[in-house]
Amino acid sequence: MQFPRISASSYSNTAPLVWSFLYGQNRGKFELIMDNAPARSAELLAQKRVDAALVPVIEYQRIADVLLVPQVCVGARKKVQSVCLVTKGEQLSAVKSVSLDVSSKTSVALTKIIFHEFLNFEPVYKNSKPDLEQMLSESDCALLIGDPALTIDEEKYRKFDLAETWKSFTGFGFVFAMWMANAEKVEIAKRIDFAAARDEGLRHLSEIIANYETEILLDQVDFKKYLSENISYTIDDSMRKGLLLYFELAHKHDLVERLKPLGFI
Repeated sequence: MQFPRISASSYSNTAPLVWSFLYGQNRGKFELIMDNAPARSAELLAQKRVDAALVPVIEYQRIADVLLVPQVCVGARKKVQSVCLVTKGEQLSAVKSVSLDVSSKTSVALTKIIFHEFLNFEPVYKNSKPDLEQMLSESDCALLIGDPALTIDEEKYRKFDLAETWKSFTGFGFVFAMWMANAEKVEIAKRIDFAAARDEGLRHLSEIIANYETEILLDQVDFKKYLSENISYTIDDSMRKGLLLYFELAHKHDLVERLKPLGFI
């Protein structure tokens, strides 16, 4: 019997969603592929090499024939901490160039929306590896996502939280990633209770934090606050409205070719 194949990034903020598949009740029931970059999961889903994947939400508009898993997400109601624009002290209004960490296509599109729609200008963009010092040697500003963004020295750099910035302009929360499934394999995806897996993971935050102890030099109290308060794993009404507006603005600014309505398994 072939196990259903699923994919997710290995960032700490996805850990509560995949803990069950690695260590909990779903261990051994599914084949889980993990990679540092969320964009990689999108590639695997688009190539139909996996049945479901935790994918940057912008890819819902770009990958044909996929459906969303309802309610479960990686998002933020107010401040996310791990997706940010960084400068050497400048305000965003003074930025002329931005180095982009392209690991997550959602954050790249959000950055472009913030500059074009809300700040009313377009800086020069450059794709970069997620090395903050190198990025800021080449550009005025850097987009940094995931675990590297958690330990930025804010005495040395100025950090602009993207979820917080989005909320200041729109009043809405933000959804960064969701589980998605190939429409033709939706029956396989329906066999997976992603919400129950999330809930099991959230009951094991102490073990998750211990797993990242040597990788992320963050105080345990701050790390727990990040996973339990900054990140929201359930979509509320504000986040859903924010998701719809984000898709509309992405289409308005030609970041996606088409605008399709939300479709769920």
